[in-house]
Amino acid sequence: MNIAAVIVTHNRCQKLQHTLAATLAQPFSAVIVVDNASTDGTRAWLAGQHDPRLHLILSEKNSGGAGGFAQGMTAALSYDPDWLVCYDDDAYPAPDALQQLAALDLSNTDSAAAAVYYPDGRICEMNRPSYNPFWHPRKLWQTALGLITGRARAAFHLDHAAYAQNTPVTIDSSSFVGYFVRADWVRRCGVPDAALFIYGDDILYTLSLRKQGARHAFLPTVRFIHDCSTFKSTRRGYHPMWKAYYTYRNGLLIYRLAAGIWYYPVALLKALLWLAAVRHYQHKRRYLRLWRQAVGDGLRRNLRRDPATIIRDYPDDAPTAR
Repeated sequence: MNIAAVIVTHNRCQKLQHTLAATLAQPFSAVIVVDNASTDGTRAWLAGQHDPRLHLILSEKNSGGAGGFAQGMTAALSYDPDWLVCYDDDAYPAPDALQQLAALDLSNTDSAAAAVYYPDGRICEMNRPSYNPFWHPRKLWQTALGLITGRARAAFHLDHAAYAQNTPVTIDSSSFVGYFVRADWVRRCGVPDAALFIYGDDILYTLSLRKQGARHAFLPTVRFIHDCSTFKSTRRGYHPMWKAYYTYRNGLLIYRLAAGIWYYPVALLKALLWLAAVRHYQHKRRYLRLWRQAVGDGLRRNLRRDPATIIRDYPDDAPTAR
């Protein structure tokens, strides 16, 4: 299979070194690394890498994960691959990932998600694929009940048993860690919207392709490792605060695509829950201003705010302890 890898990095040179070594050890036809204006020596290190399959995009500004993948996927198409695979600088394919991929019958698959694990072998929860409950009445009912029992997430995400299977499992959405997509679908539907900056660009993209008819599958035998830190903080809220803006704004875009006729009730519920989170912040007026901008921009589908301004206006707030 002719597969081009797309890796987005920003100020994680040490992890990128391991990721790139694991990537180049496998028979990818091209490896595109998008450096999002790193300042930690990443570019100097990349300049010393000479594998002929390696192609660098050195961005003059940090365009976030969404902008990085948009640039990288566009560039990857110029190398005429059959498939693209996307992942972050702290993730990498297991040594047999492409071998396992080649053993599968993907004739009925247009895009796919690898099984993502932490380095210690546990399933990486943040990369667990999911269904859109609004497209599956039974899962919608289970999700609604889960809001009462505290198990809403489990109702529409793949369970542990799916990871033990040997054949692909149909899904609706997944992350950009170990995300495989046929190049023809990228040419047909475009790349992720760079204006999303961070958060939700992967869910929006996979749901959008699924809605347009793409057959999306989970590949339990194709493993990726995500060397990210598990969440151990005892603080509530977003750290720094500006991350809440993109979670809320982009979240409303996801709900608009996913929820259909349920969009406005869901959007109202989520907006009220986000409003209630003000209690976790010291600078409450600042948070309320962020909430108004994020919800307003999400409802209006306004993606024009400059990320540099958002980052400047909503710095770290030191959320309160639980």
